[in-house]
Amino acid sequence: MPAIAIWVWFCACLNCTGWGLSALHELNAGGYAVALAAWFAILLVWRRKTSAAILPQIRLAEFCRRFRKPFPLAFLILAAMAILGGVLYPPTNYDALAYRVPRVLHWLAADQWHWIHSFFERINNRSCGIEWVSAPFIALLKTDRLLFLINTVSFLLLPGLVFSVFTRLGVRRRVAWHWMWLAPTGYSFLLQAGSIGNDLFGAPFALAAVDFALRARISRSPRDFFTSVLAAALMTSAKTASLPLLLPWAVALLPSLKLIPRWPLRTAVIGVIAIFASALPTVVLNVAHSDNWAGVNMSHSGAAKTMVLRTGASAVSMMAQNLVPPVFPMAGRWNAAVLNHIPAVLESSLRAVMIESQACDFSVAEMQIEENAGLGFGLSVLLLASIAAACFARRKKASAADSPWLLCVRWSPVISLLALMTQFDLSCIARILTPYYLPLLPVLLAGPGQSWLVRRRWWRSAAFMVFLVAGGLLVISPARPLFPVETLLEKFPDAPARMREVYSVYALRNDGFAPARAALPPGLKVLGMVTYDDPETSLWHPFGSRRIEHVCPDDTALDLKARGVEYVLVHEETFEQRFHGPLGDWLKKMDAQVVQKIPLNLRAARGPLDWYLVKLN
Repeated sequence: MPAIAIWVWFCACLNCTGWGLSALHELNAGGYAVALAAWFAILLVWRRKTSAAILPQIRLAEFCRRFRKPFPLAFLILAAMAILGGVLYPPTNYDALAYRVPRVLHWLAADQWHWIHSFFERINNRSCGIEWVSAPFIALLKTDRLLFLINTVSFLLLPGLVFSVFTRLGVRRRVAWHWMWLAPTGYSFLLQAGSIGNDLFGAPFALAAVDFALRARISRSPRDFFTSVLAAALMTSAKTASLPLLLPWAVALLPSLKLIPRWPLRTAVIGVIAIFASALPTVVLNVAHSDNWAGVNMSHSGAAKTMVLRTGASAVSMMAQNLVPPVFPMAGRWNAAVLNHIPAVLESSLRAVMIESQACDFSVAEMQIEENAGLGFGLSVLLLASIAAACFARRKKASAADSPWLLCVRWSPVISLLALMTQFDLSCIARILTPYYLPLLPVLLAGPGQSWLVRRRWWRSAAFMVFLVAGGLLVISPARPLFPVETLLEKFPDAPARMREVYSVYALRNDGFAPARAALPPGLKVLGMVTYDDPETSLWHPFGSRRIEHVCPDDTALDLKARGVEYVLVHEETFEQRFHGPLGDWLKKMDAQVVQKIPLNLRAARGPLDWYLVKLN
């Protein structure tokens, strides 16, 4: 698996480079140019000494022969559609535009990582895996248009990883071959393949950690062993919610731990790289600067009743969000009906242990988009049908029983899932579980009946329906529609207002603050901003032209002047929620005045809201 190993080492090196340049106060274009040149020189020296191929060889004849078959061809078409969306449209992932890209811009502006002065905690306490891979793109190219390539590479690596891990965990080769093309078309994988979301980014590392650990047991190769360690580290740096997935990796790597004394020096060096490629630096910094070590809302209560309630609510939400149709216009009525049927006692108990109200009322969305999608309706239904049908399938001669160790590796992701669900108290669990889905599938597909099932004509027809529905979702995706939206909406003036609103907001989201930016004085280098979960990235355009400074309740006029802030962009609703007072009183206190009122439509669910450009006198 040379391509996967290269990706693991590349991302690990970029994570270490980011922290290293920060320590040297050289986190900028020049620092990255020198660092990347040094890494490339090391790679050439290594290649000369080992005669190893740096990039995998692609034989055109073999490629064409493989993708003439229906399942690979269907996957290839879907992958091309997803990538085309990334090429045609600028990034629109809300979380990325609100804090993942802005935090990188803040660091680059300061030439180092730093705890950003802000009451928007997510801009500081989230793990930095995909940010450190994004940073050289932004520093050297001054754009976020190519950041989708990170997820594109992650997506294209999934089929090979699925086949390798599944077959090593007891899934029959024929079954693994069919599911290697099907499983990556889950909506959370497919919709993020052309996106800059970070849920897909960790999925190949979760598989690669187990895959190379299983390989190391047989090969006893240091390359396999250390690649497994780095993949596990990167999995945690992608999302701290993936920390429980260290269990299957640890169980898979257990037989190979006796190899460590063979390479003490290399183990020490790789151990240091793994530390800085993992979530550990972020965890340590979170402990130093806040009371939230994980960067996600994990409840601290360990009471048995609380854990049972939380696990049950998470399980129901997970099933509802994965089984909802990809387009569900009745979502509003459905959600109201479900809420009306929840007993009052249960509802009050759930609200006591779950942070978000949507996690208590089990609501579903009108459409599967990258911000809420999980494995998805098509794959979930096919998987349930496959499990049920395989139970009644004609069984062939039973194969040899798997070893207890292999069974532990196969079942350990289930324990990881339960561990997360006992602590998870948010509504978006289907999306958060993106790295979990593929490691969980071998438990469901390892039975002997699955091999008989994938030969059935009805099953293969159902699988192509899954491909077809996934392709349709890609075509109508509001983030990257593959049909002429504006032309059709003009031709059909009676189209639903909600549809017009959603597509128009997504079309403008990447540069949602353009009207506010146009109102700024020419040449303004520093802009203050009162913000909480707003797509701040737009205000940095063009990258390198200005710096955004967050304004907090304790800041005085002198503090802002010292930071070079003369103008502040304020959203009145956010201001009143966070500053606990009217905007007028703050303007008097700061000796400031409103220069301009600017209506901005940043979220389809909320509609246009007024922002104010304020000047400090």
